[in-house]
Amino acid sequence: MYDRSDPRSTLVKDRTQDGAWVHESFFGPQLELFYGTGPQVSDGNGDTWISRGQNFVVAYSRARQGGLFQRSGQPDEYALIVPDKDTRIEIATPDGTTVVPGYSVAFVPPGESTVRMLSAGTLVRLFTPRSGDMADAASNADAFGGPHPNVPPFEPWPEPKDGLKVRWYTLDVPEDPSRFGRIYRCTTFMINYLPPRVGPRARDKVSPHSHDDFEQCSLALSGSFTHHLRWPWTTNMNVWREDEHLFCESPSICVIPPPAIHTTTAEGARVNQLVDIFAPPRMDFSQKPGWVLNEDDYPMPGR
Repeated sequence: MYDRSDPRSTLVKDRTQDGAWVHESFFGPQLELFYGTGPQVSDGNGDTWISRGQNFVVAYSRARQGGLFQRSGQPDEYALIVPDKDTRIEIATPDGTTVVPGYSVAFVPPGESTVRMLSAGTLVRLFTPRSGDMADAASNADAFGGPHPNVPPFEPWPEPKDGLKVRWYTLDVPEDPSRFGRIYRCTTFMINYLPPRVGPRARDKVSPHSHDDFEQCSLALSGSFTHHLRWPWTTNMNVWREDEHLFCESPSICVIPPPAIHTTTAEGARVNQLVDIFAPPRMDFSQKPGWVLNEDDYPMPGR
């Protein structure tokens, strides 16, 4: 359910399955607060908090200048978010080095790579659970020790026609009311860097909606939020869940599992910055012309 002013009101719900999607069990949300808790890694490179969902791992680092974040034998493409405009990083692979300015997202190919911090700042890295070392290091790893039937196994999207290589994209993109946020995708992730909201969200223009078969990670980079979740009633009352209203400051993530009806309200008086993350990319967003800003680089399945 979207307000008419919300671009998502034009989305067509995917009903590729025979009949309605039936959920026989539910899995609760995961709220991970990176503030006020100790990091999973603290060394000369900085402090790093690691948390995960079923199909992704988030590593949030307060990185020191000169810090090195290396990957050896990386099994698939991973993503970077550099949210601060005054931060610069260098990505080195066997094909060479690339300097990436702040306020950007970048995608790094499998294999050997090193991210070097040319200046101190925030670095967010996104991995799939195929990066077993990162998945095992997550603070909530135990929550994902078993299967979650509402989320299908991860399947990557097609590679670019010119192959996998370091690619980066600026977040300094003009707002467009016909487009929902600033969306970039690769073979493993879709990142939607939402417009910053100054002050609390209006209570008469919220957007309760649900996803049948994919989880959403909402990364709070600044400000504070409340994630509101409601669960469908099924014929089995034993799996019913109470409504949840999860308040968080930043930095933090909330993993919203299907099929929870959910919406998020900004609460802070200043800038509230949220980033939505999906693994693999969303088909419905990808089918909207002009929504994915790098769609010419990464094809959709079947294209």
